Formats: sequence, C-alpha cells, structure tokens
Amino acid sequence: MSQRPSLLMYIHGFNSSPLSHKAQVMVQYCATQRPDIKVVVPELPCFPHQAAQHLLQVVEQYRHDYQIGLVGSSLGGYFSTWLNQQFGFRAVLVNPAVRPYELLVDFLGEQENMYTKQRYVLTEAHIDELKALDVATLGQPQDFWLLQQTEDEVLDYRQAVEKFQAAKQTVEPGGNHSFVDFERYPAQILQFLNL
Repeated sequence: MSQRPSLLMYIHGFNSSPLSHKAQVMVQYCATQRPDIKVVVPELPCFPHQAAQHLLQVVEQYRHDYQIGLVGSSLGGYFSTWLNQQFGFRAVLVNPAVRPYELLVDFLGEQENMYTKQRYVLTEAHIDELKALDVATLGQPQDFWLLQQTEDEVLDYRQAVEKFQAAKQTVEPGGNHSFVDFERYPAQILQFLNL
C-alpha cells in the first residue's frame, strides 16, 4: 500500500480569510519547498455551524485520498480541535481560541470581515453554535502542538496553555495575536504533522 499524498488544511480565524498572513506563509512555503503537499485554505462562512459544516464537506472531499494535517489559527484552532476529535487529524494550533463562546459575546451585533468586507450580524444563537463544538477533554493530546505567544492582545494565552498542557507546546514571551515571526515555523509544522 503506497503512502497517501499529503494535504495541509489551514483553518483561519474569526473575521479572517484565506488571505491572512499565516495562511499565505504556509501556502508559499509549500509551493516553493514542498510542492508535493496539497494546501487547502477554506474560506469559512461567518457563522459557526455553517463554518463547521463547510469544514466537514472539505474533509469528506479529501480524507479518503490524502493524509491530512491541520493548522488552525485563533478560532481556527478551536475548529481544528473539534475536527481532531472526529477524525484524529494532527493539528498545530497558533494562538488558538479555547472558549470563543465567552470571547465573542463582546462581538454580538453587526460585524464586518476585514478581508472580504462581508457584513453580517452575530447573535446569541451563534454563540450557542460555538458551544456545541466544544471539546471538553482532549482524547489524544499528543496530536497537538500549541504555538502560543504570551502578549496575545485578543485571547488569554493561559487558557490554551492549560487546555493543551499534555500536548507539545512552544510558548514564546511577547508577540501578539497574529503570532510574530510565524515564518520560522513552516518546516517544523509539516514535520510535526507527518506531511
């Protein structure tokens, strides 16, 4: 049985898009250094349930033919944890949201995606949709690598450090929510994901 080809799925965060800096770093690294890896960066719908369903469709499309690894940033880290629970994919989480259903209460009402300029309204129902995706206990903590910077201005980094305490962790002092100098990591990320 020949080894299945590799697929990297990058899952972007809240009000982000496939054009985000970290997504493009992974796309460009694979294009130049690892052209054998197929890179997929789904553009997620604004609403959690729709985003989750979209991710399931993408996974269904590829999972029988490819070895899949995940990189999830911010809210994408939350979705990656949920996908790991269902399919066992290894995942690198970059400044991940651990309890986004608490954080996003502050964002209820009208929103605009800074990349796509799409306007929409975030409601309590969407917060409930996020809660429904929560993974209370990690089944396979060794599947995860946490990349975290302590000066994240959006999320409390300690939540991720605690949640993923049994996983591989790289916690850097300083930085910010975008994860400064992410360019240092693509090769190590692909190695961890066995791609």
